[in-house]
Amino acid sequence: MKLLIVGYGRHGKDTVAEYLCKKHILKFQSSSMHCAERVVFPALKDMYGYKTIQECFDDRSNHRREWYELISEYCKDDLARIGREIFSGSDIYCGLRNKREFHSIKNNGLFDYAIWVDRSDYLPPEDKSSNTIEPWMADFVIDNNGTLEQLYRNIDDLYRNLQIREL
Repeated sequence: MKLLIVGYGRHGKDTVAEYLCKKHILKFQSSSMHCAERVVFPALKDMYGYKTIQECFDDRSNHRREWYELISEYCKDDLARIGREIFSGSDIYCGLRNKREFHSIKNNGLFDYAIWVDRSDYLPPEDKSSNTIEPWMADFVIDNNGTLEQLYRNIDDLYRNLQIREL
């Protein structure tokens, strides 16, 4: 089963992906780290004086628009490019932000279910300049407005439902 995990910045996407990997023995790659390695670090390292990919990755929240634009440029001729790259070695693609790429990846059948992670009771929506995906585009929504234990229960409930669908 291939899962796409989406949502606004800081709403818990990586937490959901990490938990699924730990509890259900799946593999995931963060799109941010994937793109930092292949696209963003080479483009921004001199401009911001980054010494390592990790340093670039850790500073991503300060340059969201630049990241979005660089990644969009990387995919301009093949909107499913990153999806193919990530899903070639992972069960989970975490952090897609571009609706055109979303539709292309979906139309290419690269994932089975899209899951939106919602923490909107505590954090605002992300600006469209860095994320054009919206909650209605996902197949399911995981509520991340409670405790960590409640989030884990919500993930387990959804994953159990997805496994039943796959039978």
